[in-house]
Amino acid sequence: MSGEVSGIVDEMPRLSASTQLSADIARPAYDRAALKPGIVHIGLGAFHRAHQAVYTDEALGKVFGDWGIVGVSLRSVDIVHDLRAQDGLYSVVTRNGAGDSVRVIGSIVKSLSGTENRDEILSLLADPATKIVTMTVSEKAYGLDPVSGGLDRNHPSVAADLANPAMPVGVIGYIVEGLSHRHAAGLAPFTVLCCDNLPTNGRIVRRLVIEMAGARDPALANWISGQGAFPSSMVDRIVPAATEEARVRADKLLGVEDRQSLETEPFMQWVIEDHFISGRPAWETAGALFVSDVEPYEKMKLRLLNGSHSLIAYLGQLKGLEFVRDVMRVPEYVTLIRRHMAEAVKTLDPVPGIDLDHYMDQLIERFENPTIAHKTQQIAMDATQKLPQRVFAGAVETLEKGGDASSAAYVVALWIAYVRKTAEINDPRATELKAAAAKMTEGDPSAPFFAMPGLFPQALVENSAWRARVNAEIGKIVAG
Repeated sequence: MSGEVSGIVDEMPRLSASTQLSADIARPAYDRAALKPGIVHIGLGAFHRAHQAVYTDEALGKVFGDWGIVGVSLRSVDIVHDLRAQDGLYSVVTRNGAGDSVRVIGSIVKSLSGTENRDEILSLLADPATKIVTMTVSEKAYGLDPVSGGLDRNHPSVAADLANPAMPVGVIGYIVEGLSHRHAAGLAPFTVLCCDNLPTNGRIVRRLVIEMAGARDPALANWISGQGAFPSSMVDRIVPAATEEARVRADKLLGVEDRQSLETEPFMQWVIEDHFISGRPAWETAGALFVSDVEPYEKMKLRLLNGSHSLIAYLGQLKGLEFVRDVMRVPEYVTLIRRHMAEAVKTLDPVPGIDLDHYMDQLIERFENPTIAHKTQQIAMDATQKLPQRVFAGAVETLEKGGDASSAAYVVALWIAYVRKTAEINDPRATELKAAAAKMTEGDPSAPFFAMPGLFPQALVENSAWRARVNAEIGKIVAG
């Protein structure tokens, strides 16, 4: 523990493989020294380390194998250096009203940075020991063209990787270059498992990879098309951005310093299509659900959890409420969230093994968790990448079934009011959004947003009654 003697401050020791943890702290239930890498994960952020790495850590304790994770951060070097200094170890603190529990995770055996270790990353992708490549890089990082559904060739990383494929900078570029090395060496491809909030994410990534591969070598694209595997998956766990307060709390629980500690909720879900080329960890022993079709689960989560989260985010930002839990303390707002779920749930197909009424009640309970400091500003980011699948798609289906999609209209109105009010927004189309906000008129305030190419589905653009509903909601919000 830290202290001060004769004017000298003793620093708290760092978490490492040599740390003697107290008996009440959960830790890897396997021999880390025997753990060899089998997974490369791109996107070494908080969500991966509180979700897939936890599932893998738990599974390794039940059924051991060569499934250590090499974590890759495409941009940041700080997290890579911190994890190296801690022998890949970090803590996850689970919080709810009943108290805190801490667990040290050991499934990450190495961490690399795209800015410092490109050659080593490519070598690992070409290594036959690498069986699976997973990723959590956020929707905007894929370079997805919202109009065509294929590659956006103006996306910075896509353009760079098409121009210089041997020196990749983006996630699709790395995957294609790694698969190219394996193709040339006569090896089987690795399985590509997307863990981002994209509907049918496996099919989307497959299309992007094959399209980029085809731009350089049609034979490579044909090989990937015939031999590759791109299972879809649905992931769920609320993981707030790390704060200094959270780190101090983790250090007290551990008795050592952990610069990459995380806080999260108890709930955790992972639904995966069981289509892997060269095996996989026994993730089911850690609670993952393997299914033949992930789409019903994806749609459920995107429209009920993520759609409600967007409503909460823009409501919170407009009302000066910093955290999700603050919004949930206002009964009127909880009513609005339940109304949104009630509208969205009518667009869902049956979800095997899920009681949707219970799921919605569970979401409210999770949002209300008083110990989770999930910022509405964080959720509000990247709306042009998120709202199409979270809100717009459901609105189209609701209108097709004869509903009025009034709650979806309200969410869109909140978002437009947020863009209009907020000086600097974090969105890949921020310049277009601010230009649209500057063109808003009293008679048809939403028109500049509906005119943005590839943003709203054509069915919504052409629905004058629904657009009038959005405008009416904007008027109420602005007046209020």
